Order: sequence, then structure tokens, then C-alpha cells
Amino acid sequence: LPQVAALERQIFDFLGYQWAPILANFLHIMAVILGIFGTVQYRSRYLILYAAWLVLWVGWNAFIICFYLEVGQLSQDRDFIMTFNTSLHRSWWMENGPGCLVTPVLNSRLALEDHHVISVTGCLLDYPYIEALSSALQIFLALFGFVFACYVSKVFLEEEDSFDFIGGFDSYGYQAPQKTSHLQLQPLYTSG
Repeated sequence: LPQVAALERQIFDFLGYQWAPILANFLHIMAVILGIFGTVQYRSRYLILYAAWLVLWVGWNAFIICFYLEVGQLSQDRDFIMTFNTSLHRSWWMENGPGCLVTPVLNSRLALEDHHVISVTGCLLDYPYIEALSSALQIFLALFGFVFACYVSKVFLEEEDSFDFIGGFDSYGYQAPQKTSHLQLQPLYTSG
């Protein structure tokens, strides 16, 4: 489920040309793959790394929520935050949200050479709330994944400590196997 949610978010960020979220989503997808690999291969270090990444991921998603809801000094008018000032920042949901009616504004003084100015009306849910809900879902999944990663890595570490290497940790100590042979060895004499 975390992989599917991250891929969904990656697709919509690509459609909106939001480069900072695309980079963060890519790193998150790699971390999820690393966490899955750590679980399958019983590698607690990979799970610990995955849990550390999830702390950063929660912080990033909290920033996204604050950005789209314009909390504090954050404003969506600053293009450089999400696109590194390389393209027009727009959430894909701005034009394609549920029930949205998009009307192009022709002959606008605000229209740049390569961007069009639009008017969006009639949305059932505005795009900042869709983006915030998507980030809230990511935070919920990250918190669940963090608890899971911590628990599984603890179990793996306990199993490593209690593993019995050829009877090395038992109270009897290591005893070499005894040879029991029913044959009596006799010296061999040759004539000659």
C-alpha cells in the first residue's frame, strides 16, 4: 500500500511539473523498496534506515500540508519552492479536480509566452485540500510503516542474539562428535 500511494503521488506530481515533490517521491520509493528488501532478507539495518527515512518523510509531508494550506509565511505564489524555478508551478489537481470547470482567459496581460491563464470554478474540493489529504495519507502510512519497521527490526536483532551457532551458546558447551568405530585397527606388515 505505501508503494502504491507513493506511485500515485509521483504520477500526479509529474503531471503538474512539481520537481521538488518528484525528487522526494523518488527517494521515498527507493526507501520503501529498501524496507521491503530488509524485511525479506532479515536485514535489521535496512529497516532502521527505512524508519529513519520515514521520519524525514513525515516532515516533508507536513511541509506540503502547510504549503498548500498557506500556513504562516508559506505561499503558493513562489514558484521556486516546488519547481526549483524551472517551470510554472501548478498542482495537477488545480485543473483536473473533481467537478472543476476550466475556462481559458484569452488576451490576459498576465499570460506569459509559454503559459496560459485559466479560470477554475465549480470544484467539489479545491486542489489545496486534495494535496493536503494526499499528504495526510502519506503521513498515516509512514507512521504505520515506522512502527512496523521498528518492531520487525527489534525482532530480527533479538533473533541474531539468540541464534545458536553449532551449539556455541548452550550450557553444555561445544563437544566434538565422538567416533564410534567397531573395527579394530591392526598394524599392516608386508613381506619383502
